[in-house]
Formats: sequence, structure tokens, C-alpha cells
Amino acid sequence: MDQAAFQVIVLGPTGGPKEDAVTGLLVRSTSTEWSKSSVVAVDAGTLLAGIIRTLSEHISIDNNGKAVVKDGPFVGMKLRHITAQANAAYIFREVIASVLITHPHLDHLSGLAINTPLVEASNGPKTVAALPSAISAMKNHMFNDVIWPNLSDEDGGAGLITYQRLVEGGNPRFGRGESRGYVRACDGLVTKCLSVSHGRCRQQFNAETGRHHRVGSSVFAADSVVMPARTLSLDHGDGSFYSPARSPHLGASVTASPAKDNNWAVVESSAFFIRDDVTGSEIIIFGDIEPDSVSLEPRNKRVWEIAGPKIAAGTLRAIFIECSYNDSVDDETLYGHLCPRHLIAELKVLATKVDEAQSPHTRGRSSKRKRKDSVPSHDQVSPRSVRPLAHLAKSNTMSSPRGAPANSSDANVGDSSDKIADGYTKNISEPGNIDVLPAAGSKSNNTDAAVSDSEQLPLAGFTVYIIHIKDTLTDGPHPSERILQELRQQSEEAKLGCKFFVPKQGEGIWI
Repeated sequence: MDQAAFQVIVLGPTGGPKEDAVTGLLVRSTSTEWSKSSVVAVDAGTLLAGIIRTLSEHISIDNNGKAVVKDGPFVGMKLRHITAQANAAYIFREVIASVLITHPHLDHLSGLAINTPLVEASNGPKTVAALPSAISAMKNHMFNDVIWPNLSDEDGGAGLITYQRLVEGGNPRFGRGESRGYVRACDGLVTKCLSVSHGRCRQQFNAETGRHHRVGSSVFAADSVVMPARTLSLDHGDGSFYSPARSPHLGASVTASPAKDNNWAVVESSAFFIRDDVTGSEIIIFGDIEPDSVSLEPRNKRVWEIAGPKIAAGTLRAIFIECSYNDSVDDETLYGHLCPRHLIAELKVLATKVDEAQSPHTRGRSSKRKRKDSVPSHDQVSPRSVRPLAHLAKSNTMSSPRGAPANSSDANVGDSSDKIADGYTKNISEPGNIDVLPAAGSKSNNTDAAVSDSEQLPLAGFTVYIIHIKDTLTDGPHPSERILQELRQQSEEAKLGCKFFVPKQGEGIWI
């Protein structure tokens, strides 16, 4: 079993409406051992509060009066202080090297704004990296001395943060070989950012001015066929972003391509490829994203074209991607997000790119097996423990319910209460999950069957972590249960082979 290359700590796994759990992830290379500048944050809807909450659950005082973390996602970190709050401040100031922002919506940014005054001059400014459109929005609409003080080092600000404007698709001046285009994210990790679409709005980013302007305003050339703004989507008259295909007439469905409506511009979001320097392994973390099938500017296919060969080579280990709603939501009310039917459609494109990246001999064998009627059961051994395909032999994803490695002393890993059969333990990394994992050192009797049955599946052994689920705050099952059910059922019908998991807040995932 390969050693984990990444640890991802989920500070905020949801898309709201609760403000204490919105999107925020920490990522580090396992080779860095919690050293200074060894962690990168991806989005910061929840940041410092999530660190404090997670530390509070796992911190204790030893016989010498020192604070220690014996389990949980921060296990192994040498704490500088006694309380969770003081140690969280240390992590924010010194351990987190930079913050990657996928897009500037508040559920991905608010924690950063509130937390930034904690930065100390002795540590230098905190790097905030994003595409130019996101930097523009933060600079002009948040850190602008109106919504929030200008804490940046631009335009006479306080200098607590410094903007890093990323080159879309990667900067070819940096890196060599497979790392070409990647820039430093933190010690041990490099990143490359690709643009994706998150719906539409009437604010367009102008690269020359570095600002956003309303589409149809005097900044842009008038279009004789553009209708007055008051006649557009009267049920959505505030100019906010909206994803689905709507006509200019009272929100009715359209049959023509939505891209022809020049009154709308794309809301730009991002997909971050994050690469481990030591192993060359990668993960992708998506911001909010809509399906190509309803987008003004379909951009997802380009991400899949890059990701497919990496999966085939065994270097791309997992993706973190949103699935905000279940399939009861129609396209007209997706608002720039995914639901299971659209995520599966996107993963089908990815699966095609994996097939294309394999050798002709392998593709031919796979095509023959795809004609079989049998579909592997969901009860087969979890892909976190078995990598049945040759092109995934190098890849391994491990997750514990509290973020500890498989050989950790965490009471929730390998505890007798979780054992359900000789040599097996329950995987309880998300609500309702009852996948079976081989215990350390054990051998599965189903391995041979998994190899023979699942070779036909292009994404066999590949793990998809679902984030940004929007909580309904109602009685009854959590929305993740239905979303997972729909994803797993449709994935099985599509013969993809990937596995889906919904991480909990405060969970550490080893990949």
C-alpha cells in the first residue's frame, strides 16, 4: 500500500446556509511534518474558526503541563501554546503559507477577511493567490476601506496580505517536466489553476482596467440587439448571478444557445491542481462549478483533458468537487452548481479522457469488457484499500474519521467497536457510509474478483470527495444521504467505477 502523499483537513465542507461550516480546506504534503509554511488553505469561508474547533476536540494537557495533540487531523503537530485559540493563531500566522481562492463569493472568502487582522508584521504578509478576476473582486469590493479595511499591500493598504495573480492554465516560466506551469503553494506543494464557469452574471471582468463592470454599461460597446436591462429576467432583477438557461423574457426556458445572450457574462471560478513535490502525486480541488451543458462558456472539458492522462498514469489520486443539490432541482434553479446527474455527466467525460490516455491495447480490452452485462457490486472492497487497475496501481487514498493515519493511535481507528469481521473495520468517514476496509496487514479474498470485474471501469479505484452540499436545515436525513445515493446509483449505471464520499467538518483525509 502506497504511503499517503497529501493530508487534507476539511474545515468547512458545506455551501451554507450556516456560516460556520462554509468552504475551507487545508492541504499539506505528508513529507513536511507540520513545519513552518507547510500548509496551503484552499478557500477561506471557514478558516480560523474551523482550526480552533478542530483543535479543541483533540487537544489535551500532558503531565508536564504542555498541550499535545494525540489524535485527530493535527496529530503530530508540536504545539507552541496551551489553548486551542492560541495554537490556531500560530497555525494561521506561520504554518499556513498562502491561501488559494477559487472565486470571490463570501462563502469562500469571508473567513479570510475576518481573520486577516491576526497577521503579524514579523511574519510578513499572507499570500492570497487567485485568478486576476478574483483578485480584482477582492481588491475593489472587499478590501477597499468600505466593506472591509484595505489590508493588502496595494493602494496604500496595511500590508497584511499580498495578492498573487495566477496565470490561467499555469505559468510556463515555472517548473520543468510534469511540474511545468505549477507555482509554489507552500513547502512541498505546487499548484496550477484552471478557470471554470460558476454560472452567469451581469458583471464582466475587464483585464485592461482590472475591474468588473456591468455588461451593457458605457464601458462596453453598445450592441444594437441587446434589450434594455429592465426587460431581462424580471424575476431576477437584482443583477445577481444565475446559472441556468433562461430567455430574456420573464425567465422562460430557451431553446437557442444561451451563449448568444450578450447581457450575461460568466462568473469565473477555479480548479486547482495541487502537486506533491516528493511523489509527483496530485489532487484537484474545485471551486463552485456548473455543468458544461448549461454554461455560457463550457470550460470543464479542458480540466478533464488534463486530468484524464494523470489518472491513467496513476498520479492523480482524488478530486474534491461540489454537488450542491440532489436531482430534484431542475436546471433552471441550479444557480451555477452541480447536482448528481450533471456531476455524473462530467465524470463520463473524464472517463473518456482516461480511456483515450491508455494504450490502444488497453483501450481495446476495456471496450470488450464494457459490453458485459455485469456491474460490480457496491459491496466490493473499497478503492481506498485496493487499486484494481494497473493505471491506478501507484495511487492510494486513505481516510480516517478523525484524520489520523491507519497506524495512528486514534481511538476511532481500529477500535474494537468498529470491527465487523475478522480482519476488517468499518469506514465511517461520512454519514451512512458502511464500506468495508481491510484492516492493516490483512488480505482481502475479494481482491482477485475486484481486479477481474472492475478492469472494465475507467475510473475504478478513483475517489471523488463531495463538498459544498447545501444544508436544508430541516428535520430528517441530511441532504448528503440522498446525494450520495443518487451519485452511487448513477455511477454504477454508467459503469464509471469511482467511489464517492462526503467528508465531515474537522475530518482529516489522507490521500
